[in-house]
Amino acid sequence: MNLKRSQYKIIMQQYEAKQLHMKHEIKKRKEEIYHKIPLIKVLDDEIASNSIDTTCYIIEHPEESADKLEELQENNLILSKKKFHLLVENGYSENYMQPEYACPMCKDTGYIGRDKCSCLKQAMIDIAYEQSNIKTAIQEENFDTFSLHYYSDETDPRYNLSPLENAHIVYDKCKKFVAHFDNTFTNMILYGQAGLGKTFLCNCIAKALLDTSHTVIYLTAFQLFKLFEDYKFNNDDSKVPDEQIESIFDCDLLIIDDLGTELNTRFTGVELFNCLNTRLLNKKSTLISTNLSPTDWSKQYSDRIVSRIFGNYEPLKLFGSDIRLKKYT
Repeated sequence: MNLKRSQYKIIMQQYEAKQLHMKHEIKKRKEEIYHKIPLIKVLDDEIASNSIDTTCYIIEHPEESADKLEELQENNLILSKKKFHLLVENGYSENYMQPEYACPMCKDTGYIGRDKCSCLKQAMIDIAYEQSNIKTAIQEENFDTFSLHYYSDETDPRYNLSPLENAHIVYDKCKKFVAHFDNTFTNMILYGQAGLGKTFLCNCIAKALLDTSHTVIYLTAFQLFKLFEDYKFNNDDSKVPDEQIESIFDCDLLIIDDLGTELNTRFTGVELFNCLNTRLLNKKSTLISTNLSPTDWSKQYSDRIVSRIFGNYEPLKLFGSDIRLKKYT
């Protein structure tokens, strides 16, 4: 992702702050444990001493390094188990003195070897697409806060199903979409009238995947086509970088919210087909929310776009009364 140097510096400063905070926290915890359970300090000192003695011995007797390292591992494992037992015995978690990283994959460094960690890629995406708003939204709108309380349990004769029963089905399929995300290539389209929870469910899925170190880009239809427009037609400093457009095609999940609200032109049609088709070919999942019915799709988009979507996306319809109105009555 092509970021300004100042933006990249801000991101890396955030990583450094996380590391410093964790070092400070571990130091505090060690002091607390050493004060309350002095024997643990004795065990830690013995583990450190064993490591130093083994290193010195190997330097003098390199031919015995394999055996000596195996012996060190066995001895230190025994001492560590004693330490963990003491922690648990005194009401602590056995991992209480271990770092708790926001990202265990890179240990809050942003890199795994020389490669960018997925958390760093997402941080860069967040700045490039100004996704700070989605980070705020998913704290309130996620699977833990999703409520079926607002859906009616009265059967709708058109579907022989109540809005509540249908919402249960849609909710479960969204959960399965996340659970099987890494081993099953799936795309979904959430549709139905406004105010039925489509955007809320998109936020649920976004948070669940972000929490499991996947890269997610969340854009309204207007934002998506504005980016494509700026990339195609702007040649000044406001031109969208190649890397930013590439990330739309390469991120683990692209969420397009409110598709159908954009101005329908030949340009938007071409760019939508290219975006959806490229992601299909790359086996990158896409989630769409729209107020359009399948009939409306045929009126607004070309046959090849409709064919691409309804041939490769699982359609999930929500129906019932506007939930937002219910919340304020």
